[in-house]
Parts: sequence; structure tokens; C-alpha cells
Amino acid sequence: MNTIAGTRAHPVNPGHAQAPGQASTSAENLSAAEIRQRKMALRSSVIGTALEWYDFFLYGTAAAIVFNVLFFTKLDPMIGTLAAFGSYALGFVVRPLGGFVFGHIGDKIGRKNVLVVTLMMMGLSTTLIGILPTYASIGIAAPILLTLLRLVQGFAAGAEFGGAVTMSAEYAPPDKRGYYASWPGVGVALGVVLSAGAFALVRMMPEADFMSYGWRIPFLLSAVGLAVGIYIRLFVQESPTFEKMKQRKAVAKAPIKAVWQEQKRSLLIAIGARFSENTAGYIFQVWALSYLTAQLKVEASVGLMAVLIGAGIGALLNPFWGALSDRVGRRPVYILGILVMILGAFPFFWMLETRETPMIIGAFVMMIVFGLYPMFSVQAAFFAELFPPRMRMSGICCARELSSVITGGMAPVIATGLLAYYGGSYYPIIGYIMFMGGVALVALLVAPETRGIVYDEEQ
Repeated sequence: MNTIAGTRAHPVNPGHAQAPGQASTSAENLSAAEIRQRKMALRSSVIGTALEWYDFFLYGTAAAIVFNVLFFTKLDPMIGTLAAFGSYALGFVVRPLGGFVFGHIGDKIGRKNVLVVTLMMMGLSTTLIGILPTYASIGIAAPILLTLLRLVQGFAAGAEFGGAVTMSAEYAPPDKRGYYASWPGVGVALGVVLSAGAFALVRMMPEADFMSYGWRIPFLLSAVGLAVGIYIRLFVQESPTFEKMKQRKAVAKAPIKAVWQEQKRSLLIAIGARFSENTAGYIFQVWALSYLTAQLKVEASVGLMAVLIGAGIGALLNPFWGALSDRVGRRPVYILGILVMILGAFPFFWMLETRETPMIIGAFVMMIVFGLYPMFSVQAAFFAELFPPRMRMSGICCARELSSVITGGMAPVIATGLLAYYGGSYYPIIGYIMFMGGVALVALLVAPETRGIVYDEEQ
């Protein structure tokens, strides 16, 4: 028997990875209907997460290329970029609030309803950005409305991934949780690919047409994704673990309070672990696009293509990292990603400075595929196992979103500020990346190994 922060948890023997919906080597006797529901839950997590994070990453891509010009028109180019990323960062400021609210609802009422509501909020706000007048049309109201819509995106994003991870982990057999819980991460990777791909396509338009209406097309396409995502999620049943808790009247009365009182150590470990993964995600998939275009004068299409390739390969390998963690443990795979992030920071910038397309693509692939995704894939099961089911969604959402304010959301702003302050030198940014990786490494070194843990509520 293992103990995590005072909660009883029982290990099971890890087995080999398997496809979603197959019977586990654990003691499982699933009916055909239960197997179908497991498959549907995984598909819903992947598709819904892809659509929602397509919306969220789309704003970051546009902030690097469009919003600094069309919505922050009266500012110096560097300050305009900083202001655009500032509005982007505000989405992260409200993410903890969304995580607190929806995490509480998810642990009290159920995971499914939260996932439907957050998808609707994200899809509608993104579509509205697509029809928003620019500064040239309505003046100062344009950046204000843009920022307000970004706040709605951030509030919804505060629970989307945490809810999808919770649902996938609770449908998974315990000895395959790393593999199953990695699939929402595939959805996030697909969201990056779709947003970068959509912008790469519209960037092929003549510059005047792109800046006039072409940039709006990816945002308007969110309406189609919203309809598809809602249709799929409405047919998914509630998490079987949550249903068990309801039947046993074991639902927490105040899950967020319980996280702080009973799982403080797990919460701090999860927050620390996020320092490297979240910083890497937004430095290498968002801010670096601005660095390439504004600082190195490289065509935006080159950076978009590099992110597209890196995220595409990352999506394909995400289940591999999850399955590997089912064999060797969560901590070794996560630490691998941290070390690549720390040791690869200097080579990454050196490769970008060559301004050669193959080197640029290689730099992005190195950091996204072998740095970011080993951390991101394993994080899902690792966090789900750190927190017991009655406070799981609150714990995951609080850890992810509290850390997002000072890591992902601020990363592009900090990197842009460092670049401006130090006269275009990238060495301070390397130091920043290495520091964030160091914090995460400490968190992983003091963390327990959670592979295969089953809590009493899941028996």
C-alpha cells in the first residue's frame, strides 16, 4: 500500500500498453456497452480538446503576426508586440478562476457538464474575434473588446484540459493510465497543428488580403468545430469513478478546500512540475514565431511550418510517452523532457540564428517533440494520480492554472521584455528557460512515483 499526502492508494502491476477500449490485463469485466463508452469518452476527449485548444492557441499565433498591427496600431512595433502578448497573457490570469469554479463543479456535479460548457464558451468567443472590427474601424474599443473575448477564452480554458484528463484517467484501467490519459494531450497537439496549419494556409494569400480579411477565416472556422464538439460530448456518459462516488455519497463538499488542507504537498509538486512544461509550450510554440519574424526577419510561414511539423510529430508520439511511463514510471519520462529543455535551450537559438529553413525546423522538432511532449504526455496521468478522485478535478485544475499565470501566460511577455531590455540578445532568455526547468526538476526529484496507484474511492 502507498500513501500520498495521507490518502490510501494501492499499486497495481503495470502491463503493456494497449489500444483504447481493449480489456485490461487488470481484473476488469467490461460489457460491450462499457467498452463502447470507454472508446467514446476517449474520442470525445481528443476531439473536444483539439477544438478548444485550436481556439486558445489561435489567439497566440495571431498575437505574434496580426493583433500587434491591427489592434495595437498606434504603438511602436516592439511595444505593440508586447501589448498584443499582454492581452494574450490576460487569458492566463483568469484561467485560475475558471479552474476553481469549474473544478469545483466537476467534483461536485460531474465532469461531463463542465466539458460541454467550457467548449461552448471557447468556441463562441473565438468566433466573435473573427468578426471583431479593428482599431482602424472603432478605435480604442477594438483592443478592449479583443481583450474581453480573450478573458472569456481564458476562463473556459481553466478547466478544459483538467476535465478531459480527469475523464480519460477515470475511464482507464489503472495499469494503462499513462497511455489512456495521454490522449487528451494528442488533442492539444492537434489543436496546435490545426491553428498553425490554418494560419499557414491563409498566409499564402496576398499580404493585403490576409491583413484585410484572411486572418479572420481561422477564427470563423471555430463555429464549425464548436458544433461538432458539442454533438460528440453530449453522447458521452459521466465518468464511472464519479458515478461510484455519487452512489457511495463520497462526493466532497468543498473539494478546493480539501485540496489545500489534505493535498498541499501534491499541489505544490504539480505546480512546480508545470514550470518547465508550460514555459516550453509557449516559448517554443508561440513566442518563437514572433522572434523569427520580428527579430530575425524570417518569413512567418517558415516558423508556422516548423511548429506544424513539431506539433504533428509530438501528437503522434504522445501516446508512446504515456505508454512508456506505464512501464518505467512517470518521473523518469518527465525528467527526460526537463533535461532536453534545459540542455537544448542554447542549441535551439543557435539553430534559429542560422536563418536556414532546415535548421529552424530541426530546432523546433528537437524542443517540441523531445522536450515538451515527454513532460506534457506524462503530466496527465501523473497529476490524476497525485489527487484522489473526490478532489481530482479541482486538484488538477488548480495546479495547472495557478502555474499557468506565472509560466505559460507570462512566458511570451517575459521573453519579449528580456529581448528588448538586453538589446536583442537571446542569452537572458536561455537563462530564463533553464531556471524554469530547474524549478521543475526539483519538484520531480521530491515527488513520489505514482504509476499504477488506485485510491480507495476507485475500488
